[in-house]
Amino acid sequence: MGPVSASIEVDVPRERAFAFVADLANRPSFTDHFVSGFHLSRLASSGVGAGARFRFDVPLHPTWMESAIAELEAPHLIVERGRGGRGNRVPSTTAWELLEGPGPLTTIRVSYRTEPAHPVDRAREGLGAARHYERDWRRALRRLRDLLESEAPPAATVGVAGGNRHATGVP
Repeated sequence: MGPVSASIEVDVPRERAFAFVADLANRPSFTDHFVSGFHLSRLASSGVGAGARFRFDVPLHPTWMESAIAELEAPHLIVERGRGGRGNRVPSTTAWELLEGPGPLTTIRVSYRTEPAHPVDRAREGLGAARHYERDWRRALRRLRDLLESEAPPAATVGVAGGNRHATGVP
């Protein structure tokens, strides 16, 4: 499938938008309308190698995915590669491009692609998943714009898979 893409202009400097998007711990704050069960796979939530596991809640096609940052070219490109679906047999790529606009405007473009090789996986994606992903990514970008422009800290907290579930209470 894909690539499915969406873009939006935000009124913040590109460096600030890049830092926010490149930190995987911030993802649930703008994708929780179609992503659930989000957990980091490492303590470091940003930088090459930072990864997460989550579930895309797309009708008729809910899918568990794993994704990790594979390329990071500050302040304009983030490429994530992952796998998901039954037996983690469907490779995926998510690319975030941040382009400077006039003045403080930044254009954020996300594209998401999967490459199912198995006929069952191709058939499942043929049931209209692309339309849902496109709509959900557009909504996520609108929510991201609202977060960045309001300068509000992300409300969602993200746990690390296998991490300590008990608060330490140490300041």
